[in-house]
Amino acid sequence: MDHLFRDCPVSKAVWGSLSAVNFLQEKNLEFEQWLTRILVDQRTSLCRLFCCTLWAIWGDRNARIHDKTNRSGQEIACFVHSYLKEVDGLESTTSIVSKENTKWKHPLGQTVKINFDRAYNERNRQSASGIVVRNSEGFVLLSCTDIHHRVLSAFAAEALACRKATKIALNMQEKEIIIEGDSLSVIKKCKAKGEDKSQIGVYIHDIQQLQSKSSRVRFEYTPRSANGLAHTLATESLRRKEEMYMVEDVPTYAENWYCH
Repeated sequence: MDHLFRDCPVSKAVWGSLSAVNFLQEKNLEFEQWLTRILVDQRTSLCRLFCCTLWAIWGDRNARIHDKTNRSGQEIACFVHSYLKEVDGLESTTSIVSKENTKWKHPLGQTVKINFDRAYNERNRQSASGIVVRNSEGFVLLSCTDIHHRVLSAFAAEALACRKATKIALNMQEKEIIIEGDSLSVIKKCKAKGEDKSQIGVYIHDIQQLQSKSSRVRFEYTPRSANGLAHTLATESLRRKEEMYMVEDVPTYAENWYCH
């Protein structure tokens, strides 16, 4: 354990690339003492950075063994900073997201609304995307789920679900399409101009490229309470390890969320 987190060349490169503080300066301490010293002596923000780095090193070690991947210490450090930025972005939304039990809102006129959500299993690095398409009357036109493997984070899982929703939108003939999700961070990235350099930048680029093919598609944020059907589809799909695709209907397990 001590070798993995402190003596391994890759781990040393990770700690050296963080630049916030020299976490390896207490070289004479046993591993458990080192952990305790950092968590007791450092301020909360550095403790968070420290714990996230331990998690990233451990995850990289597992990926090297099981997935045969090979990331440098600097790449892992960049992942840590990017991940914490994403977390900060999500935390900052809590002050502006209403605590009311918001319900799903019907789109107007001929507009179609596509809701997406994800479920994520960090241990297995698997995720499921839940997608539901409804018209202005609230009728389901399409519901489907996809299961993804080797997904690095919950943020990546959310972006994968959004990309799936965007692909579906491009195959539809409706005049206006709203793609709606409850991850404000992902929605903001999809609407932003320019290159996204976060850990989900590749997915955001794909989404933006897809959207550029049609002026009919736009992205909107919705609270989690208004995204229950897509969330249920994703959660149950991952739990059952089953993908599904249904036209003008939803699975039995999601019927309680289907109201129009």
